[in-house]
Amino acid sequence: MKKKTPSVPSEPEFLTTHEVAALLRVKERKIYDLVAEGEIPFRKITGKLLFPRVDIEAWLGGRPVGSASTQAEEERPLALVGSHDPLLEWALRESGCGIPAFFDGSSDGLDRFARGEAMAAGMHILDPSAGDWNRSLVAKRFGEEPVVLMEWARRQRGFILPKNTGHKIAEAADIRGLSLVSRQAGAGAQILWEHLCTKAGLKAGEVTLVEPPARDETAVALAVAKGKADAGFGLECSARELGLDFVPLVEERYDLLIWRRAYFDPPLQALVAFCRRKSFAKKAADLGGYILAGA
Repeated sequence: MKKKTPSVPSEPEFLTTHEVAALLRVKERKIYDLVAEGEIPFRKITGKLLFPRVDIEAWLGGRPVGSASTQAEEERPLALVGSHDPLLEWALRESGCGIPAFFDGSSDGLDRFARGEAMAAGMHILDPSAGDWNRSLVAKRFGEEPVVLMEWARRQRGFILPKNTGHKIAEAADIRGLSLVSRQAGAGAQILWEHLCTKAGLKAGEVTLVEPPARDETAVALAVAKGKADAGFGLECSARELGLDFVPLVEERYDLLIWRRAYFDPPLQALVAFCRRKSFAKKAADLGGYILAGA
């Protein structure tokens, strides 16, 4: 009788963190660092890190890694992070889309998005060297990722002033010698303000910055309304809401950076559908300072 040849177990399609660490002869902590830096191909399935064997072998050999091995299939948490926008905040609530939001500035949102903590991030960051808003930054940081950059609105940003203020302010240089409500480091508004200061020749100490900095657009206007500063660097809609004066300085572009897979899911589609309604356009007009032509 012919003996059966013992079957040889096939190699697993995916490797664990421990197995990859053993393969590379490094500690598991190093593998987590490589994942965080986007240096190694991986997938995240039900919260667990797995490494496609074929892509790890390609990566080690310096060959191109197939797109199927990236994070393209990863599900992101249902959350929107990044820069605060009053119209977006209203639309999230009124649309019933169910997307929770955490607004703490453009840079914070991009960092959270990069760590996989959200399916979308709001941003308005000027790249003076490229002369554009958001696009070049996203291309540099997320160019190989499955993302969508969607224009939300263009907004009027400038100085929010007390009603009937005696100060004659028309440009950034006119704030010299006065006090200003600014934003936290990393916020898109603060990045823009520092750029305008450089252009206007404003030096540190020539403008008194109110502490602590405002952490969202509404807080800027509230601080001015309460008399905490001579001016605030904020949005026209925030000034109008509290009956304050406003001097426009910049038309900025506010975008939503969206994980491509999440764009087609019901929550995001519900928000997009809501923004096509006449009531959305009316709200933007009532708030003031919004241009929706490119949305």
